[in-house]
Amino acid sequence: GDLDKVVNLLLSLSGRLARVETALGSLGPHAPAEDKLALREKQRLLVAQLEDAKELKEHVGRREEAVGAMVARYLPAEHLQDYQHFVKMKSALIAEQRELEEKIKLGQEQLRCLRESL
Repeated sequence: GDLDKVVNLLLSLSGRLARVETALGSLGPHAPAEDKLALREKQRLLVAQLEDAKELKEHVGRREEAVGAMVARYLPAEHLQDYQHFVKMKSALIAEQRELEEKIKLGQEQLRCLRESL
């Protein structure tokens, strides 16, 4: 469960940071200084939060290794391989699910905009 939460947190923070950086890049030279300052402050906070989330992921990884070592004592080799595969794939599948959800959301937003423009 912690792995799910940390991976989702990392993905969420990365997405938010990307949107803030895109917004910063799209500001014109005549944009109000307050807007630039606010976006730079958001960027700074998101970078710090992302670093904290990476530390959390490392902590969860160390805990995962300890649990894996304990599980290895009790499971037969074939079940242990299944367990290790499950743990390894879980993060990748969470990230893939999140990416697909974002693509669906973007597609729905584009479809809504197209309908409104008609």
